[in-house]
Amino acid sequence: MSEENRYTTPPPPPPPPTASAPAQPSEMDQRNWAMFTHLSALTGIFTGGLGFILGPLILWLIKKDQMPQVNEAGKEALNFQLTMLIALLISLVLIVILIGFPLMFAVGIFDVVMVIIAAVQTSNGTRYRYPLTIRFIN
Repeated sequence: MSEENRYTTPPPPPPPPTASAPAQPSEMDQRNWAMFTHLSALTGIFTGGLGFILGPLILWLIKKDQMPQVNEAGKEALNFQLTMLIALLISLVLIVILIGFPLMFAVGIFDVVMVIIAAVQTSNGTRYRYPLTIRFIN
């Protein structure tokens, strides 16, 4: 061994692993969850009337603090579904004068079409605002 190698100090040990902050969700994950938040309203077709509100509400409550896009999409979807519920209730009252039946059908078709448009727009990265919506949740 040479004189130089005998007196060198070994390299320091690697630092101990530290707890890192939780990974931030990617842009694509946020878009997908926001899209699912809009599409979850369509569960009302299969589960009855409350599914239109419960689907977006559940996803919004689970993901709103982790993903800002889901927070915005969830509030928008809930506001729209609550507005559609009010329109449906008005349609039920108007059944008495026979305009309620076609109005209920129109509200249902409008709801489904707008949910699909919102999901596609959100999937493309555009923040979608539903038309004719009362903003209950800011």
